[in-house]
Amino acid sequence: MSKDGKNKAAREPREIPIDGADEATEGAAEAAAPAPEAGQAEAAEAAAAPEAEADSIEEEAEAVVADAERVAKAEAEAAAMRDKYLRLQAEWDNYRKRTAEEAGEMRVRAAEKLMGDLLPVMDDFERAIAHAEANGDAGLLDGVKAISTKLSESLGKHGLETIDPAGEAFDALEHQAVGQVEDASVPDETVAQVYQKGYRLGKKVIRPAMVTISTGGPKREVESDDAE
Repeated sequence: MSKDGKNKAAREPREIPIDGADEATEGAAEAAAPAPEAGQAEAAEAAAAPEAEADSIEEEAEAVVADAERVAKAEAEAAAMRDKYLRLQAEWDNYRKRTAEEAGEMRVRAAEKLMGDLLPVMDDFERAIAHAEANGDAGLLDGVKAISTKLSESLGKHGLETIDPAGEAFDALEHQAVGQVEDASVPDETVAQVYQKGYRLGKKVIRPAMVTISTGGPKREVESDDAE
């Protein structure tokens, strides 16, 4: 080596290696540089966040839809039960009314049959009274009258009414004409005589009265509805 080279080498400072200096430098560099794995994780989380939120919203929407369907189903079932209840209530009301009407009709029919069977007995009482009056049998007359009156009162409590229209205008709905009598003193079709009394049960005539009516008198005025 030349003298100049030696002097130059002597003037340049020499680097003295220090143990651990390189490792410290590398560690500082690594610390200063961002960790690639942490960045990737944050990026993955940031990318997954919208998807998770969308999934949550979708689940909530599905839950709302499911709840709405359950509510709609419950309301439909409640409406069906209400309709069924109303139908059953209407059917029960109709059944109750129908049975009440049928029971009433059965009572009326039974009463009609009973009254019809007893009417000949009442006729016999009246004949016996007439016979006793004609023959002057006072004892028999009083007894028969008492029995006849008691029977009439008992039947009257059950709705039986006597139709005895002597002197009244003839009514074809309650009277049965069996003859005519000339009588100019009264209007035509006046009941002159009652051969057999009629009877009415409630509003129904169960036997019309057998009568004779007058003829030859003035025409009877027709009664108007206003007069009634």
